[in-house]
Amino acid sequence: MRGLDRENMLGEIDGLPDQLARAYEIGMQTSEVLKTSEVSPISRVVIAGLGGSAIGGDLLASYVSTPLDASVGDSCVVPIIVHRDYGLPAFARGRETLVICSSHSGNTEETLDAFDAAQKNDCALLVVCTGGELAERAKKANVPVIQFDHKGQPRAAVGFSFGILLAVLVKLGLMPDQAELIAGAVTAMKTSQAHLRAEIETVHNPAKRYAGQLMGRWVTIFGAGLLAPVARRFKGQINEIAKAAANFEFIPEADHNTLAGTWHPQEVLQPHTMNLFLRAPSDHPRNRLRTDLTKQHFMLEGPNTDFIDARGDSPLAQMWTMILFGDYMAYYLAIAYGVDPTPVEALVNLKNALKTKA
Repeated sequence: MRGLDRENMLGEIDGLPDQLARAYEIGMQTSEVLKTSEVSPISRVVIAGLGGSAIGGDLLASYVSTPLDASVGDSCVVPIIVHRDYGLPAFARGRETLVICSSHSGNTEETLDAFDAAQKNDCALLVVCTGGELAERAKKANVPVIQFDHKGQPRAAVGFSFGILLAVLVKLGLMPDQAELIAGAVTAMKTSQAHLRAEIETVHNPAKRYAGQLMGRWVTIFGAGLLAPVARRFKGQINEIAKAAANFEFIPEADHNTLAGTWHPQEVLQPHTMNLFLRAPSDHPRNRLRTDLTKQHFMLEGPNTDFIDARGDSPLAQMWTMILFGDYMAYYLAIAYGVDPTPVEALVNLKNALKTKA
């Protein structure tokens, strides 16, 4: 691992629990966010970002928008939309729309374009980044900036892209304080690490064993409810860390189409695919049943299948222990394939090619 992992991606994954805790602290300590609500009450939130900066928005939208019990008192009652593109949706205009431009580097061209559109549409604006052009534009326009320090890859900053935004909603009065739940999630993640760290032998390390099952196979991750964006995170980590093919599916939507696509081509589906189904105690009972039955269907048709179960006493803890598991699994898959888990040469080459066409 030391020979392949030249930029210490493993250290980033090991430090994810503390990163999540620190991110929430950063968000709660800043007064910048309060400037966004001085003119009008917020009726909708648009998070503009791509890649590792957008996945935190997906996780946030899923977590804060899902009623966790019979009451919606612990949920956010304004819509949270993640925008992965240039510009903004047509409805994003006026001070009642809060646009959060999230870019790890501060140089993501689509997010910069969204920032400009938000200014043109007179939206309330907030910027979250480590610096770059986005921070410069925001400061010139007197737009609030929450700036955090992280030198690694955007995908390794998911704790920041989630925790800071969660604190923003709390500061705006859109969510109750989450400090106790964050602390519980961090504790659950650190407990899980006792079975996942690199020094734990494969026979006792489920993330290493699952990585072995993924070798030489196209992977599909299924998730429902709070774990739907986690399935997307798994897919992205397998792509970027292991440089391997993967995709994700959401339940119950997958039961209305993907379920039928298990017949052809048999020479590919049966020996060369792996379908992983994510489960958590917080799953809607009908989605839990659907997950179990969908896995059973895949298994009976021939493709390889397995479950991964989340740990933790709260939905937030279950979401984050599963994220941590997926990060370790993708890392061990990269090592098994003999690739450096940090660089993403394909993305760099594409960005360079885009610059030449500007």
